[in-house]
Amino acid sequence: MPELPEVETTLRGVRSYLEGRHITALTVRDPRLRYPVPPDLGTTLAGQRIGALWRRGKYLLLSLDHGTLLIHLGMSGSLRVLPAASPPGLHDHVDLILADGLCLRLRDPRRFGAFLWLTGPAEAHPLLAHLGPEPLGAAFDGDYLYRASRGRRLAVKPFIMDSRIVVGVGNIYANEALFGARIHPNRASGRIGQERYRALAGHIRAVLAAAIEQGGTSLRDFVQEDGRPGYFAQSLQVYGRGGEPCPNCAGLIQVSRIGQRSSFYCPHCQH
Repeated sequence: MPELPEVETTLRGVRSYLEGRHITALTVRDPRLRYPVPPDLGTTLAGQRIGALWRRGKYLLLSLDHGTLLIHLGMSGSLRVLPAASPPGLHDHVDLILADGLCLRLRDPRRFGAFLWLTGPAEAHPLLAHLGPEPLGAAFDGDYLYRASRGRRLAVKPFIMDSRIVVGVGNIYANEALFGARIHPNRASGRIGQERYRALAGHIRAVLAAAIEQGGTSLRDFVQEDGRPGYFAQSLQVYGRGGEPCPNCAGLIQVSRIGQRSSFYCPHCQH
């Protein structure tokens, strides 16, 4: 599934092609996404000007004249800007046609994405209202994690992966940040001290920022808007390296299931 770094990379890639442009039409080849494309969405969008593009968690939002277009990439979707006349592929389900002859094309092999129209404040929409702070924003730091974790028995790894606590810390990045902070992924979140949470928040920020700069991890079939893969997978310290030597102590990286997800850690370095 595209994670926050992949979505942020996509946003940065398409922003310059979209902001300030006018929409002329919407081509929907298959409306059966996770949330069906509204049948009248093309009529609603036609003639509107695209203002700012922004991201909330893994959702992309386009501010238009009379509302907001919300886009989600689903499990393996991607967005590309290309000439509107370009022949579509099998999984190219939606084209946002621009007045300059380009289009924003959603490719979604599994059809778990979304193309929705919001008329009220975007932050109040049910898909966004429950989300925690952005991990790269000013509201997120170790003190916040410390306060939010008090009294919690939940293991720290699923705790930081909970989008109600903080958005965008997917499985890969949780593994890497916990390794950097030397915190065992199964340690109870409520039993971690404030200084250790400050270290963890710093590593979450660093891991995500590095992944964004490298275009994400590109697991499975995710690609960037220009078709290039991400390269952060080449920098992973523990994720996917079960049985390999720890880069710190040379002990073996262990693998276990925590919160229904594979967790990779060094039992010697992380406690």
